[in-house]
Amino acid sequence: MLVLLPPSEGKAASGRGAPLKPESLALPGLGEARGAVLDALVELCAADEEKAREVLGLSEGLRGEVAKNAVLRTAGTRPAGELYTGVLYDALGLATLDPAARRLAAKSLLVFSGLWGAVRVGDRIPPYRCSMGVKLPGLGALGAFWRAPMAEVMPEAAGDGLVLDLRSSAYAAAWKPKGALAERTASVRVLHARQVDGVEKRSVVSHFNKATKGRIVRDLLLAGARPAGPAELVTVLRDLGHVVEAAEPARPGRPWQLDVVVTEIH
Repeated sequence: MLVLLPPSEGKAASGRGAPLKPESLALPGLGEARGAVLDALVELCAADEEKAREVLGLSEGLRGEVAKNAVLRTAGTRPAGELYTGVLYDALGLATLDPAARRLAAKSLLVFSGLWGAVRVGDRIPPYRCSMGVKLPGLGALGAFWRAPMAEVMPEAAGDGLVLDLRSSAYAAAWKPKGALAERTASVRVLHARQVDGVEKRSVVSHFNKATKGRIVRDLLLAGARPAGPAELVTVLRDLGHVVEAAEPARPGRPWQLDVVVTEIH
């Protein structure tokens, strides 16, 4: 099982370990592309703070993020699983998993990133600010930039098992599974069901979508689940108490979409 996660805008304020060692990151086939993005980002942020803030889409209150980006090569690092602190990661609670679940997380979770392409939760990286929607000078839109490098490494990373794709649309743009790999891929949509005048109404949730996805991954890890494909995943999630609706794709070579229905959002 390979679980694809988005990063979070919220990150730990600083690293606390040795500086970045690019060669130590997972998916070494992304090394050249990572170096190009890192060089472009550091150069932009070191040369012109105002331009960098505009390119990165940062508010006045986030001006300090530019200075952090300018020293990425020498800044302290921490594991990606500790660095990301947003809603999904709070619900996932990596630090509170039992040892077996943590080992499974280290092998099966892959976090997509505008700067790094994708990293494992154990990869040590410095705090940064660079979303997949950014257009860096000399490289263009990062979603498009990463497509070719990711297409080279992802089939091997995915292996022959299930791919559970929990990325947001911006990060999904960097890699889309194809062919037989797509048939082993399942994405999740979270729907909030509520009664209105005796009739069930459903709506897509946004903020709480992330929390639900985090809880789903946590449940799978704690259960030691390794579903072989989307159909088996549906069974496992239902056994874990989730309300899941799914239908096989209408055409071969397409991923599954699972709807997880919740009645409470928290």
